[in-house]
Amino acid sequence: MSQIFRDRLSEVRNRMSQNAIDALLVMTEENRRYLSGFTGEDHHFDESAGVLIITADSQVLATDSRFELQAQQEAPLFETIIYRNGLSKELAALAAKLSIRKMGFESVRVSVQQHRNFLKELDANSQKVELIPFEEFVESLRVIKSEDEIQKTAKALHIAEEVYRHVVKTLKPGMSEKQIAWAMEMGMRQAGADALSFPVIVAAGPNSALPHAIPSDREIQAGEPILFDWGAKLNGYCSDTSRTVVIGSPDDTFKQVYRTTLDAQQKAIAAIKSGISSKDVDAKARDHIHQNGYEGKFGHGLGHGTGLAVHEAPRLSPLRETVLQEGMLVTVEPGIYLPGWGGVRIENQVVVEADGPRVLNHLSTSCFIDQI
Repeated sequence: MSQIFRDRLSEVRNRMSQNAIDALLVMTEENRRYLSGFTGEDHHFDESAGVLIITADSQVLATDSRFELQAQQEAPLFETIIYRNGLSKELAALAAKLSIRKMGFESVRVSVQQHRNFLKELDANSQKVELIPFEEFVESLRVIKSEDEIQKTAKALHIAEEVYRHVVKTLKPGMSEKQIAWAMEMGMRQAGADALSFPVIVAAGPNSALPHAIPSDREIQAGEPILFDWGAKLNGYCSDTSRTVVIGSPDDTFKQVYRTTLDAQQKAIAAIKSGISSKDVDAKARDHIHQNGYEGKFGHGLGHGTGLAVHEAPRLSPLRETVLQEGMLVTVEPGIYLPGWGGVRIENQVVVEADGPRVLNHLSTSCFIDQI
């Protein structure tokens, strides 16, 4: 395992050299774990479990006393430093100790207040350190998954799918969205998930027209769409799946919307291979939905990468164009949402391979509960 982290650090240092910086400050939780193995969680945006400072010949994990033993055990390649007087003061001291003059930082994670505090402490010590913002410095490494990362995702997905198979067969009219969502969450944790990828979505009837609905006390009814979106997190890696089901006989609208959504997903998945544009994959699904009379009813992007974060690069979207590469792992999740009636979304996780897609899901796409 340590060789994996050495290889990742080597690639980071190559990029540091290319960008003429002598240090990189890593604060994003997933990037920190990816480069060091340290699993400390931030919990809140303005709270940090620690930071990495990487130079050409050293790597430091600076954290507080809560994580001292954990950091030493999980990140043996890093020198662990415990700050007693706050992160900003420690960074200034480290910059002096390591002779840092140009430090890159993650602009997506460092707040204006933190940036101000860093500069204040550097000025107080009469240090001339240039802070240089970067975007996706480490994330662009994470976008290509190793087979080990793919298998970790597949194990998380297996837990999530097995729990869904059990819960969906217990559904009956009168159960609330909250009750079902709790059964999903409890089931995943009991089956061995370390955490949820995100809060479970269960949305029925008109609520399913909200792509990110929050489960409510509304009771499910026969004949209406019941949309599930859920994921298990295991060994740091996230699964993400959506299915839409119906109890009893669906109406004609459901049949048409479901068939259109499923066909759109299958067209998009079939198009996935190394070298294709992410925008073109999105268009395969979006055009099909539009051509079947639902233009404007599929508002979000077709999919996104998953990994240590449930939403990461690349994006399958009409707004962003990325050439897909072998080893990328994306969701494919078209949806149609009709206000006042409901919605349908079907989502799988797909690995990009040289000559086509590898679908990780083994779960049926049937919408009829007795066929799942």
